[in-house]
Amino acid sequence: MRLVKRILPLLALLLATTTAPAANTTVRLLLSHDVVKAGETIWAGVEFRIPGRWHIYWRNSGDSGGPTEIEWTLPAGVTAGEPHWPVAEEFVTTGFTTFVYHKEAIVLVPLTFAPSVTGASPVEIVAKATWLECEEGVCLPPTRRTMTTPITVGTEAKPSKDAARLEAAKLKLPQPKPASFAHATWEPESATNTRPFVVEWTPGPLAKHVAFLPLPDGKFPINAATETVSLDATKARVRKQVEKAGGWPTEVAGVLVERDGQGQVLASHEVKLPLATAAATGATTASTTGAGQPTRSLFVWLGMAFLGGLILNLMPCVLPVIALKIFGFVAQSHEAPARVRQLGLIYGLGVLCSFLVLAGFVIAVQSAGRAATWGMQFGNPFFLVGLVVLMTLVALNFFGLFEIRLGGGALDQAATLAGREGKSGAFFNGVLATVLATPCTAPFLAPALGFAFAQPAQVIVLVFSAVAVGLAAPYVVLSFQPGWLKFLPKPGAWMEKFKISMGFPMLATALWLLSVVSRHYGTDGILWVGMFLIFVAVAAWIWGEFVQRGSQRKGLAMAMAAVFFFGGYAFTLESQLEWRDREKAAFKIGAGAGLELELGGIQWQKWSRAAVAQARSEGRPVFVDFTSATCLNCKVNKKTSIEIPSVRAKLKEINAVSLLGDYTLVPDDITEELKRYGRAGVPLVLVYSKDATKEAVVLPALLTPSSVLEALDAAAK
Repeated sequence: MRLVKRILPLLALLLATTTAPAANTTVRLLLSHDVVKAGETIWAGVEFRIPGRWHIYWRNSGDSGGPTEIEWTLPAGVTAGEPHWPVAEEFVTTGFTTFVYHKEAIVLVPLTFAPSVTGASPVEIVAKATWLECEEGVCLPPTRRTMTTPITVGTEAKPSKDAARLEAAKLKLPQPKPASFAHATWEPESATNTRPFVVEWTPGPLAKHVAFLPLPDGKFPINAATETVSLDATKARVRKQVEKAGGWPTEVAGVLVERDGQGQVLASHEVKLPLATAAATGATTASTTGAGQPTRSLFVWLGMAFLGGLILNLMPCVLPVIALKIFGFVAQSHEAPARVRQLGLIYGLGVLCSFLVLAGFVIAVQSAGRAATWGMQFGNPFFLVGLVVLMTLVALNFFGLFEIRLGGGALDQAATLAGREGKSGAFFNGVLATVLATPCTAPFLAPALGFAFAQPAQVIVLVFSAVAVGLAAPYVVLSFQPGWLKFLPKPGAWMEKFKISMGFPMLATALWLLSVVSRHYGTDGILWVGMFLIFVAVAAWIWGEFVQRGSQRKGLAMAMAAVFFFGGYAFTLESQLEWRDREKAAFKIGAGAGLELELGGIQWQKWSRAAVAQARSEGRPVFVDFTSATCLNCKVNKKTSIEIPSVRAKLKEINAVSLLGDYTLVPDDITEELKRYGRAGVPLVLVYSKDATKEAVVLPALLTPSSVLEALDAAAK
């Protein structure tokens, strides 16, 4: 049947070739280097340019057509590796499915020059390409072209003008994946010579169309057409038919392709999958989710999530809440042990509930077809401004401008809760710890979250719960060990002064958040949000001094407080900043979202995949820092391990290109890059070798000067 499907369309197409024009497609041979050192590997690319509605075929042409082939004639000592093919399109016409290229395609091949290769004159690299070129209803006779490009073997490598183009072409290649990334399962055998199998994997959150493109198999042909069984945020399942050849295959190889609603490729993964029965596969769980993620069991990931949450207590984001908890434990040290244990558990419950809400939010975002990341809410300016106001009110509450009482508006209530010493205060402190923790990552936490964000909903919930338990554990354990509280000072009058001092960390947090606002609203944001905070402070002072502690004209005082709060809001945020107009907000960003260059510091350039490709094509190491204004870990890394004299000198010594990726506004291209390296958020620091064939080195979430310098040294070799 497969032979008939191939012959019938070819016969019809051959009848049309008598009047067909000459070949339309042009082809040329590109090399990544003009000069190569003996013993090194370079890249060659065969570039096809296909005009109009014509197309050529992939390495597996599908139900019709013929595969594109490339043969090499190379000098002695030069060997060609396996070709790397870009992702093909599924082209369906008259009931036949083929795998084709439109417009252009670059097939990449590594060429290795043995150490023994020498020569005073250039050597010639020769490639012969053979392809079948078709338009709907018309195919030209197979076309053959021979291309020759010279290259010199010298003492120093020299990239060519085509190096950047070849680097960009690498981004279109399918990424290899281990067998654990997906599963192939047999369905029941029928009386025919074909049998269906299902391929299942976890797709990206934006995928709208999925397919399995089989690699050519001379023994067990797989039908080209793909049937989508199911596709949602947690699982993609596609069905294929394979033909019998004296038996059934034990494994299948192909490319998993994910496309968006417009047909653009979002991700592609080359896999080789063992074929198993449904019973055998049902007990298996995918444990690899992103580039650079090793295969681990779910229990290992949960353990890493717990340790990450535990270490998160030491991160600068959470320090203001640590101060609150210390104050709380001092206040509780005189209470009954049962009461202390109860408050500790309620604090832990606040953390756990908050993380479950975050998990639900992540699941909802991914179900809606969008990419979710750790700390993504800090990319929302409304959330940021609200949190700045909340932190300011908490600080003013500690300073004593208004008293701790129930009632009032939502923000007043939030500030009240943060200062309470009872159950509501314990629970809200857990919520606050979670909110402030989300911009930070910690060792073990980054890879665990990167794993979770690519998993089904139940796994996301489990990982987030493990992080919550780790974050809450020190305080819960301390509450169950009342004997340890004796090391804390006794309650007394000093506590009121200590409480006032705790307002300063909250004020510092508000100031940090205010600096982040500039990334959304430019310098106008700092001015007008800061002005609104002054109106808020005046309203809080009037409320505390004349409503809560006053004895006369409380109604007038309440009205004045409302005028300052709501009038200040209307004047600063609505009238002057126009903060709810996102288009104007984006226009106002200006230099606020640009690169921050220190005098005499690292000369950063803006990150892009093209910038990485360009630098690597020039044979230069590349240092990439993905950072965010909301990430305090990133700032610590910058001060201690990046913007320091030794690293600056090393970058200059090895002629490295330094690229900065600003994730403050959560751009999609950086989100994709984070997921590519198995990270759910920043910081992410990458070091690319000057050898363009090597993968990037991922540095730890918390850097040390030695870890950065060692990676840069290795990249220069």
